[in-house]
Amino acid sequence: MAEDSAAETVIRVRDLAARFDGRTIFEHVSFEVRRGEVFVILGGSGCGKSTLLKHMIGLYPPAEGGIEVLGERIDRLQGAARTALLRRIGVMWQSGALFGSSTLAENIEVPLEEHTSLPAEARALVARVKLGLVGLSDAAGRLPAEISGGMAKRAGIARAMALDPPILFLDEPSAGLDPITSAGLDALIRQIARELGTTFVVVTHELQSILAIGDRCIMLDKEAKGMIAEGDPRRLREESDNPVVRAFFRREVLE
Repeated sequence: MAEDSAAETVIRVRDLAARFDGRTIFEHVSFEVRRGEVFVILGGSGCGKSTLLKHMIGLYPPAEGGIEVLGERIDRLQGAARTALLRRIGVMWQSGALFGSSTLAENIEVPLEEHTSLPAEARALVARVKLGLVGLSDAAGRLPAEISGGMAKRAGIARAMALDPPILFLDEPSAGLDPITSAGLDALIRQIARELGTTFVVVTHELQSILAIGDRCIMLDKEAKGMIAEGDPRRLREESDNPVVRAFFRREVLE
């Protein structure tokens, strides 16, 4: 998505802090995610990338600050209102998190069974459509153990898309994949964002993927305990005057 400051904001994070057992993971984190963009949360190991994602989807309550998703304070919602908002976001965890005893099609049908009243035939049709979107039409009847890691990631994305959420969160989608498979997954993310208008929030430290898919990004740093950069990752690579940011994007060793 081209840079467009007028695009609708679908996520607002304001002065967010994460603390566990008295230890600060990050603090003073603020940013916005715009409709239809691929937004990347990046940084080195242990900086709090996945912790931030879990705050954004309501798994962890903020120590300070707040998070607004699709106009709702996800950190304050309870009961039916919270469930209704969670139905409007999809999440793919690092491993794909598929149910091992169910086929790929059956995995896609799980959220449809839990959150809709669709009959079995309609659920099966939706599953076939979603698997087709990620290039897995021929694998609908296979078990997770019978497919590759890259296929499992694609199936995880298909399941996250089952309820047609406007926002998808992906946790380390390229982790453990070979370069060719990773490039294919990057292309799929860009295709879905472009053709369906889906907003992606992607947690990753994979530099090639960041540059291939990211419209904008934020960078977290373990030592700083917060954000040290925000913007187009390609511009940050070329223009940042922060030595940690430069070292990350240029794969340099800090002096």
